Amino acid sequence: MRMYLALLLAAVFVLSPLGGVAQEKKIVDVKELAGSWRGWVTAEMGDERATMTVQADGTYQASTTRGSTSEGRFYLQDGKLRYRSSRTTGTARLSEDKGKTTLTVMPEDSTYGRADYERVK
Repeated sequence: MRMYLALLLAAVFVLSPLGGVAQEKKIVDVKELAGSWRGWVTAEMGDERATMTVQADGTYQASTTRGSTSEGRFYLQDGKLRYRSSRTTGTARLSEDKGKTTLTVMPEDSTYGRADYERVK
């Protein structure tokens, strides 16, 4: 019985597509974030569509469809991507998967929800 279980687990690992796992992209300069982003912000009232424009110096302006706005700056600290906005501070992560670049913003204060943006081409 253990042999069949081991074979089943081995088959699952062999057949599982590892290409579908998003890989974190190391940022060496906030200029890499420059451009337009579109996504979702998780808020107390539920998820909201959002857009964000990031400048080459890391400053950004974001807004939601309900009219909430925020501005701030992305920066590197000890090799980690961080941000400070008019509302929160926290960490950010850039990842790539199947040609899509995603920026995830996670505030330190759990009162505010995270945001997931996809680069607009």
